[in-house]
Amino acid sequence: MRALRVVGLHEDGKSIVCEDPASRTRFLLPADERLRAAARGDITRLGQIEIELESQMRPREIQARIRAGESVEQVASSAGVTVQRVERFAYPVLLERSRTAELAQRAHPVREDGPDVQTLGEVVAHSFGQRGHDYSQATWDSWRGDDGKWVVVLSWKAGRSDNRAHWAFAPGAHGGTVQALDENAEVLLNPNAYRAPRTVRALDPGKDAVVQPTLDSVPDEPVAKVIDAPIAESEEDAEPPLPADEPEEVAEPAPRAKGKKNHPIVPSWEDVLLGVRSQRG
Repeated sequence: MRALRVVGLHEDGKSIVCEDPASRTRFLLPADERLRAAARGDITRLGQIEIELESQMRPREIQARIRAGESVEQVASSAGVTVQRVERFAYPVLLERSRTAELAQRAHPVREDGPDVQTLGEVVAHSFGQRGHDYSQATWDSWRGDDGKWVVVLSWKAGRSDNRAHWAFAPGAHGGTVQALDENAEVLLNPNAYRAPRTVRALDPGKDAVVQPTLDSVPDEPVAKVIDAPIAESEEDAEPPLPADEPEEVAEPAPRAKGKKNHPIVPSWEDVLLGVRSQRG
């Protein structure tokens, strides 16, 4: 490593003139922040400056990342540079992506029997009409993958959900062709995949709704009282009813039951007057 000596400040005021004492060859050294930090011996500042310089992407790298689908804000954030710096190199690539998305809408979807007669834009617009979506609010974009092939994407919002559909775009004669890459793209290309939702009829609480009983809605029922009544005879023990045309016979009084513990039977008053002796059972 040859040693140089400082000659002085260059006429532009931004560089320092150095000279090789042996060959008398002169050199210009930029008087930037790194030179000032080195002159002060500030090693920490030198490390920070080195990191900042390494984080600044070259224009070709910026364009490659934009072409691959990244946004200007994403590239600027990851590179640690301003958005304005990225925009200067990203603008022509963004135009290329927009132009490719327009061309893909004129391409023909590939079916089982070959390319469709309709274009991708016509098929997607018809599918949006079936579903009641606003096709004018959908946005198209494209990017080039690592394999060099273009991918076109459709973004739209349905209710509170953000949806995307991707197709592989192959430029060619008559507009080129596109092939679905995900389920959303396949559904949009298939007109028979959509079924209109059924209409939900509101139930009338007075007619159709089944009211579940609650503790508060159960009516108060009187508590059954226990009554001392003879137990009804079963159907087997009960006597068959008499025919309707025969008069009912008067049942004779049942004989008196014998008293308990063999007590004598007291004769009736008629037996006493007539002198009939009572019979013992």
